[in-house]
Amino acid sequence: MAKVRREKSILGQINDLSRKLVFMLVIPIIISLLLMLFYAAKYHSAIDRMEKVATLKTMVTEEIPEGAWNIVSGRQSFAESRIYASIGKVNETIESFTEQTAEENRLSLVVARRTMQTLENYVDRIRDNIDEGVPVVKNEAVIEEVRGVAALVDSMLNDYIAAEINTTARMSLSLRIWVLVTAVAEVLIVVVALLVRNRSVKVTATSVQLPIERLEEAAARIAEGSLDAKIEDTDVTELRNLTLQVNTMAERLREMMKRSSRDARNLRKAELRTLQAQINPHFLYNTLDAIVWKAEAGEKDEVIQLTSALSDFFRISLSSGADWIPISQEKKHIEGYLKIQQTRYRDILDYEIDIPDEIGDFYILKLLLQPLVENALYHGVKIKRGGGTIRVSGKLEDGYLLFSVSDTGLGMSREQLEELRERMRHGQPTVSEGGGGGFGLVNVNMRIRLYYNQTDDLMIESGPEGTAVRFKVPCRTREEIDDESVSG
Repeated sequence: MAKVRREKSILGQINDLSRKLVFMLVIPIIISLLLMLFYAAKYHSAIDRMEKVATLKTMVTEEIPEGAWNIVSGRQSFAESRIYASIGKVNETIESFTEQTAEENRLSLVVARRTMQTLENYVDRIRDNIDEGVPVVKNEAVIEEVRGVAALVDSMLNDYIAAEINTTARMSLSLRIWVLVTAVAEVLIVVVALLVRNRSVKVTATSVQLPIERLEEAAARIAEGSLDAKIEDTDVTELRNLTLQVNTMAERLREMMKRSSRDARNLRKAELRTLQAQINPHFLYNTLDAIVWKAEAGEKDEVIQLTSALSDFFRISLSSGADWIPISQEKKHIEGYLKIQQTRYRDILDYEIDIPDEIGDFYILKLLLQPLVENALYHGVKIKRGGGTIRVSGKLEDGYLLFSVSDTGLGMSREQLEELRERMRHGQPTVSEGGGGGFGLVNVNMRIRLYYNQTDDLMIESGPEGTAVRFKVPCRTREEIDDESVSG
């Protein structure tokens, strides 16, 4: 079964490493702090008990015997001496310490508590003797017993303090041992953490470095023109996305190169068809026939005009191989064409040309207007009963040249117009629309796209009153054309 690759990001790997280091370093510190707090609490509790026991010693050896003597000597009554309150306080404190003390240190407190009961019994005897009127001498003897028992309790309390001191000393030793063990453990943990850190850094660096090196190699191959270079997938999220984008870029570049090559072939076909259309044998034969007919009729001026128009027409069509010509030459080109055609279709063709001389020095891709005029003639005016008028106009607006070729001939139906627009969107060159003369609107549209690097199609409107074709191209001077030629 294939092993599934687990994708992870660079930030995720850094976070994993940080969590491991924090866990390894912080947990022992927390344990050490808890141990220290535990021992400190026990140490403080033991010191507190020893301080209170020292206070009890004073009460047992001094206050209680002195209170008993004051009662026997008649200086104080039992109520004034508060001897029972002192005994009760000592007993209560001893019982409280007994509950708090470890098993090994309780014996002294238990014996001290029992001895305090004996001491209390002697105090009760003194009380009874006073109530019975017993001579003071006998009570003095009882006081001696009280002092002896108090000394015994004091001895028990001293034994308790000594046991607590020993316990505290052992606890201090344990604390030192724990501190030493913890220090050694911290050192070992730091060493292990450094090893884990170095290994994790190396793994992370490797997982990042190798994909980056593959990206560099692929980018170098792509820069050299090897668009078939493909980068292997990686499990690092950030680099995986970059790898995908580079592979996508290479794929799109391949598609663009193929499309560019296809467009170049189509462009060459379109230009060839353009020249073929201009050197149409039927157009040439018909024009020469018209010249001969005019010559035979003795119309010298008409012969000169037709011959001059035909000469201008073919000279501008060829233009010594130049792709860009001044607008004035393009205007002269369509004037020559329309003059020739008006000679043939005098009864059905009128034309108007409105291209101001102010824009005549700007340059335009040659053979853009004449094919549109030819299309208007053969697919609009010629096939309409009664003929029509062709109007050509041009103007400069906001740095763009706007041209329009319209006719009052037979327009297109909605289906024909949609079919034509669809062919222009696909950029398929054709000799003509509908099988007539001229190289067609589609070829003009494609040449504008390729040469001007723009996506706008020809704007075509058609109806019963005729057809209008408009387009817009950037305004260019001779210097700009020359600069582009040099840079190209």
